[in-house]
Amino acid sequence: MPRCQFFILLFLSVFSVQVPLQPGQSFKFTVLETLDRIKEEFQFLQAQYHSLKLECEKLASEKTEMQRHYIMYYEMSYGLNIEMHKQAEIVKRLSAICAQIIPFLSQEVSVTTARHTCSKYQQQLQHLSHHAPGIPLTPHPSGLSLGAGGSGLLALTGALGVSAHLASKDERNHLDPEHLREVIHSSQPLCDCVCARTLWIVPALSFHPSIPPSSFPPCPALRSPMSVPPGSYPAHFGVVSHAGLNGELASPGGFGGALTLSPQISAAASAYSRSPMVAYDSRSHLRASGLSSSLPGSSGGKPAYSFHVSADGQMQPVPFPPDALLGPGIPRHARQIHTLNHGEVVCAVTISTSTRHVYTGGKGCVKVWDISQPGSKSPMAQLDCLNRDNYIRSCKILPDGRTLIVGGEASTLSIWDLATPTPRIKAELTSSAPACYALAISPDNKVCFSCCSDGNIVVWDLHNQTLVRQFQGHTDGASCIDISNDGTKLWTGGLDNTVRCWDLREGRQLQQHDFTSQIFSLGYCPTGEWLAVGMESSNVEVLHVSKPDKYQLHLHESCVLSLKFAYCGKWFVSTGKDNLLNAWRTPYGASIFQSKESSSVLSCDVSPDDKYIVTGSGDKKATVYEVVY
Repeated sequence: MPRCQFFILLFLSVFSVQVPLQPGQSFKFTVLETLDRIKEEFQFLQAQYHSLKLECEKLASEKTEMQRHYIMYYEMSYGLNIEMHKQAEIVKRLSAICAQIIPFLSQEVSVTTARHTCSKYQQQLQHLSHHAPGIPLTPHPSGLSLGAGGSGLLALTGALGVSAHLASKDERNHLDPEHLREVIHSSQPLCDCVCARTLWIVPALSFHPSIPPSSFPPCPALRSPMSVPPGSYPAHFGVVSHAGLNGELASPGGFGGALTLSPQISAAASAYSRSPMVAYDSRSHLRASGLSSSLPGSSGGKPAYSFHVSADGQMQPVPFPPDALLGPGIPRHARQIHTLNHGEVVCAVTISTSTRHVYTGGKGCVKVWDISQPGSKSPMAQLDCLNRDNYIRSCKILPDGRTLIVGGEASTLSIWDLATPTPRIKAELTSSAPACYALAISPDNKVCFSCCSDGNIVVWDLHNQTLVRQFQGHTDGASCIDISNDGTKLWTGGLDNTVRCWDLREGRQLQQHDFTSQIFSLGYCPTGEWLAVGMESSNVEVLHVSKPDKYQLHLHESCVLSLKFAYCGKWFVSTGKDNLLNAWRTPYGASIFQSKESSSVLSCDVSPDDKYIVTGSGDKKATVYEVVY
């Protein structure tokens, strides 16, 4: 409005001048009336604001209450989940003991006698199970079915053709101790049958406080596969939300008394402590007569651990070919040649192309080791990459041996120049994610890929040290990564239970494989179309990238934390929380060799000439193995 018109209207308002609008009409301006209207409008807006404020406070209060309920239900669910995992571990160990001892029963007690004796007491346990309250449980990720309703079904006696029903805890506490003693001592053929006592006596007596330990015989100890002390490795290493659920439980009851075992059974019991043979109850039908496969090169009788899964979900034990463990490029075993005492939990390892240097990542630093000479080892250099309390999660060295890339519990990747007399940082790459879980380098060494804790896959130009693009899809942290040999496809696994394939030329997702367990590790076969995946559930699955069938391998007893293919593609290794290093035949998973370490094995790498394997573990050291062909 022009200034002159404004002053005219103001003058007319002050002096209450009537302005003719149309013939017979006039409009009267007054300052007081205008102010009253403004005041009323302001009071209305103020009242509306106050009402909205109260509504907002009410919503905030409801949100706080909902969050409190969510936390409460989450804690309850978490506690139930822990208890479920503990029970699943007990079942797994009992099953493994039975699998070890059953092959030796033919010399001491017939299967018919064992079945008859077990069936005798199954009726009473079934009677108890009818009165047990229903407790529906979700299946254990490893495939152990705990059953739903009643007391649950433990098919631990698949080889004997018996299904064992366990009573609830309250029902077991009312079992008659005198009757249980009669069960133990009434049948002489069962005196040496440790597996039969494991199936029927241990579940009942281990929960009954009134029976003295001397009333029943000893049983092979159920060992926990996790020997890393709590807090000695990063709480979210791979396992993130389930780090303490698998295997961290004590033996379910101590047993006294005396029992003389035959040499065969004693050998079988001691063999269990060396070899984790897993007989899954949910697959007991696959171990029936004529279907069980044996370990190649063994004396037979051991349950199948490698299964072929067809497109329609049918599982069959794999009949290994005669050359499964023979032929060029297939190792016979691995011999430990060096122990590198890092001083902190080793979450990342890599070995140089020359196989002379090993790099171990721990808390806040990477240490460099020269393994070309025998003898005791001390680090030749220490690269301080992160804050002292933050763990290195991945380190990769370029083939020329002059550049090392390090990522971990920080938003920054460090690029190190190793060609100088003293290694130095030559660049730092910063992303928005708070942590990097894994790294991969393109075959042309021009691009680096980092798996971020926010689920994104960040692509870095190593020459210009710039962020090129991000692949978004994982709804939880991206935990592992590998790239195809031609550099066209990227494979990533995540804590959202998915494995995804990305087209690097078009920058889009090509495939997605959904699982029922978090993905902790994966590797792409350099010479074929096979992708090996390590799970939180203890399974290793080998997928064909263009066909729907796959292989499922069961030798690990707990989550599989790292996995790496040999460069020849004929075999690969996996490591886990169960302290094991397993070597598998590609793709069907025949067990080539196995090494048991003293603690959880968090990381591994294979040298480019396939002659060395290096592992990093929870007891603050790395181990170098020489592969023997």
